Amino acid sequence: MQRVNKETMVFPSQDTLLIILLLLSFPVFLFLLIRRAKISATKRRLPPGPPGWPIFGNMFQLGEMPHRTLTNLRQKYGPVLWLKIGAVNTMAILSAKEATIFFKNHDHNFSDRTVIETMRAHNYDKSSLALAPYGPYWRLMRRLVTVDMLVMKRINDTASIRRRCVNDMLTWIAKEARELEAGRGLHVSRFVFFMSFNLFGNLMLSRDMFDMKSESGSEFFTAVMGLLEWTGHANVSDLFPWLRWLDPQGLRRKMDRDMGKAIEIASTFVKERLDLEVERDEKSRDFLDVLLEFQRNENQDAVNISDKDLNVFILEMFLAGSETTSSTIEWAMTELLCNRDCMLKLKTELSSVIGTKDVEESDIDKLPYLQGVVKETLRLHPPIPLLVPRKAVQDTEFMGYFVPKDTQVFVNTWAIGRDPDVWDEPLVFKPERFCDINNKSDYRGQHYEFIPFGAGRRMCAGIPLAHRILHLVLGSLLHRFDWELDCNITPLTMDMKDRLGITMRKFQPLLAVPKLVGS
Repeated sequence: MQRVNKETMVFPSQDTLLIILLLLSFPVFLFLLIRRAKISATKRRLPPGPPGWPIFGNMFQLGEMPHRTLTNLRQKYGPVLWLKIGAVNTMAILSAKEATIFFKNHDHNFSDRTVIETMRAHNYDKSSLALAPYGPYWRLMRRLVTVDMLVMKRINDTASIRRRCVNDMLTWIAKEARELEAGRGLHVSRFVFFMSFNLFGNLMLSRDMFDMKSESGSEFFTAVMGLLEWTGHANVSDLFPWLRWLDPQGLRRKMDRDMGKAIEIASTFVKERLDLEVERDEKSRDFLDVLLEFQRNENQDAVNISDKDLNVFILEMFLAGSETTSSTIEWAMTELLCNRDCMLKLKTELSSVIGTKDVEESDIDKLPYLQGVVKETLRLHPPIPLLVPRKAVQDTEFMGYFVPKDTQVFVNTWAIGRDPDVWDEPLVFKPERFCDINNKSDYRGQHYEFIPFGAGRRMCAGIPLAHRILHLVLGSLLHRFDWELDCNITPLTMDMKDRLGITMRKFQPLLAVPKLVGS
């Protein structure tokens, strides 16, 4: 038998033995961890939802129109749905009843926002009213907008600006209509978007921001269009946060470039205003004047508004206002052109109340059917169908379910607007439902069956202004022109599919033929 030479044997050190022991015990530890997680999940019940793939979860099941997909899942899984979208825990709310409980009882527990990667460029999300964390800065900006900017007196004082911008749009449309081939339609939402861009330029900065003659627009317009494009793309980095450093689609790099350019240009607008030595009177003051005055007079012990915050606020006005206005008007025109009886009722109301003069904002309260058309459009085609996602600030019990901290929440207002438990004939475009004296539904956040602008503390702050703009624009388009569909389209062949970007737009843009009333 061979003898072992103890002097030449190498015995493992204590450190090596410890490492070997850890490696051998790791599978057991992993098994116990998984088992404990399963037991914990059983005790703390998550909402029901479809099974997902390993790693990817349910991301491949949502498709290109997740608001529709989630709505269809309600029948099988109920009105509160749990999903794993990539690595992101997600809860979806699909009915008016559950939305009511969410906003009334749990608004504070879900008061933060889920922020997509592109909106982190240049720390935009930290200064944004829509995306900033719930806290002192957000409360300050919210109060500034609702108390100092969008109060009724200031909105009334700027009515002539909106009327002028709408008149410019009507002139552009009439000019292009004269150049169209017979029966060929123009791109309606394009004109509304350009008008909105100039409108917010005047409200914010007292200047037009887009030159329709060249159709190239300003450098600022080009930069903002880039922001809208990159924000509208699905980004794999939002689903798997550990990929952010890699930026596999290059969206963050593009957003950094265009955001940097847009902020730089916005800063020149602020500098130009600061260089003015003439003090502007109360009637000519715009939103930038309000911001600068607040910045100069703010309490040093309070939260400060930085120069960067001012620049981001300028951008947010254009990003939030132009896209939502143009998409809503496009859907309203589409529904009216496919429902000629509704179109005739509205034009008859406009002719009876307005006569031959222009539609004014002071006329809105006298036009109940116009209000019904706008509401019905927002019910069926909310601009942001899943709203801006909320995020759980802590572990929360909701409807008997456990919702972990940092879970993102989709409130599917597209599904809620079609909830058969609330709406009679929910898929039918019927403005008359809002003209019924018994229907008190309004979109200002208190009627949870109808929340196209959200509800609770994080609802859209611009509702009073949006209310004026939507009615003025739609009423003016229909009072000035008679409209027909493009010669290649009929109500039966109209493509009603939507596409989801920063807002929900028609997949195929609306083409319609305008003819001046009385010509």
